[in-house]
Amino acid sequence: MIVRRSLSGHARSPVDTLVDTPQSTLSGVARVLVHAGRLGVKNAEELVKSAKDKRVSFISAVIGAGAVSASDLAHTLASTLALPLLDLNAIDNEKLPRNLVDGKLAHQYQIIVLGRRGSRLFIGGADPTDQEAVERIKFATQLSPEWVIVEYDKLGKLLENQGASANETLESLAAGEFDFEVADDEGSAQEQADVAQEVEDAPVVRFLQKMLIDAINARASDLHFEPYEYNYRVRFRIDGELREITQPPIAIKDKLASRIKVISRLDIAEKRVPQDGRMKLKFGNRAIDFRVSTLPTLFGEKIVIRILDPSSAKLGIEALGYEKIEKDRLTNAIHRPYGMILVTGPTGSGKTVSLYTCLNILNQPGVNISTVEDPAEINLPGINQVNVNDKAGLNFATALKAFLRQDPDVIMVGEIRDLETADIAIKAAQTGHLVMSTLHTNDAPTTLTRMLNMGVAPFNIAASVLLITAQRLARRLCENCKQQADYPRESMLRAGYKAEELDGTWKPYRAVGCSSCNNGYRGRLGIYQVMPISEAIQRIILSEGTAMDIAAQAAKDGVRDLRQSGLVKVRAGVTTLEEVIAVTNE
Repeated sequence: MIVRRSLSGHARSPVDTLVDTPQSTLSGVARVLVHAGRLGVKNAEELVKSAKDKRVSFISAVIGAGAVSASDLAHTLASTLALPLLDLNAIDNEKLPRNLVDGKLAHQYQIIVLGRRGSRLFIGGADPTDQEAVERIKFATQLSPEWVIVEYDKLGKLLENQGASANETLESLAAGEFDFEVADDEGSAQEQADVAQEVEDAPVVRFLQKMLIDAINARASDLHFEPYEYNYRVRFRIDGELREITQPPIAIKDKLASRIKVISRLDIAEKRVPQDGRMKLKFGNRAIDFRVSTLPTLFGEKIVIRILDPSSAKLGIEALGYEKIEKDRLTNAIHRPYGMILVTGPTGSGKTVSLYTCLNILNQPGVNISTVEDPAEINLPGINQVNVNDKAGLNFATALKAFLRQDPDVIMVGEIRDLETADIAIKAAQTGHLVMSTLHTNDAPTTLTRMLNMGVAPFNIAASVLLITAQRLARRLCENCKQQADYPRESMLRAGYKAEELDGTWKPYRAVGCSSCNNGYRGRLGIYQVMPISEAIQRIILSEGTAMDIAAQAAKDGVRDLRQSGLVKVRAGVTTLEEVIAVTNE
């Protein structure tokens, strides 16, 4: 009796479905062939011994001895084990998925990946009784492998061609007109020579360059190079979501890390501690900066590269997604002669772009602007930018003190992290300078209480802070495929809409997905809470009121919180209700 069973969900081999026979001392393919009457027991035992002596697979020994042809073997296994049979001559090798299983693993176990459906991974092989291959692939991919029988000789040719094709692909990347730029004023002559030598090793460097170019074309903000025990993964963050792009051979992980570290002027020999650096990629007349961060993990160094696009700081305030009242409040504040403007939000919420946009508006020949950042992400001509260097003793507070002796009009501090920096920034704001900075807080009202908790005196906060902007980034709906949605009225009310707003004159949109977008979204937009510090809020600060007191007064002053600002975007049809709920609190 023969029973067909899927490999997913259990560890039994297809051969285990055969009933016990006198030949059950044999295992694997040998047992199947004896059971099917294609080999005698004695002949099978001799071939098993021969395979062990020659250190080859049983299938190779059987076909090499001419006992069974590759075609007959494949048909016998397929019919006996009730598994599908595929002729490899009928498929296009170029269209097979290449990144689901590491190439080294595929060659070791003589399998090819035919496709994926949900959690199932369809693998082609000549030996469906190889449970070790199943377990290794299952562990590496976190998918359930399912066998498809293919002919042994055709499989060998295809794997050989795939290996040659992979090498050609990697080598072909060297043909691109790209180059890494290394700063002339940094490092010794020997370091420069080391960089040149590393860059000459083209294949891996060109692979890195291709990943960077692909990331730029895909509008990615970050690239993640992640080593694991059995595979190596590259992911891009596109529109705020991480997406797996490829799984290059795990053997390149150390070389790739070394190339990135050399070009970023990091210590190649140091693999025990995190490092931060920068690099620049030039192609044609265009140059793009990248910020590099390394992190030691169990199986190698994970590297994250952030793309620093100068064009994002020159889009103009209208492109950031401010509503008219929010834009007017912000532009009025940045044109004040002195005071402090704070931008708050989590990492990756667009704070730096907002600040750079404001600096661009103020960047005029008659204005002296100085910034201190960790690090300076985007180079802005006409602005004096300083990088924090803790090893040299140059921190935010030290740079701020120096700025005050540099006759500044506008000062930008990358982040207020401690009381010393906060005190100097506030004094600068009180002595005729416009100061801009960021804090990591959830919304605008909690920013003021955070400063109080840092130890800043209430009267200093009330006298210096002009405006606080809290922000989030939400994915923007694709204009090509978005469709109107019918949400239950109760869901809309729970999200924060008022009953009078649900008058039936408008409908929200939902994400659909098409060839020009990412699951129904393309790009991101800002959601803002822009809170000017009114006299009423100043009184609450002076009386050391809570964030709830400040939020209540801000609402009376007509300031929308983040959720309300997001609901305005939903009504405008530029994002979805699900997206706003995901990035804002009630």
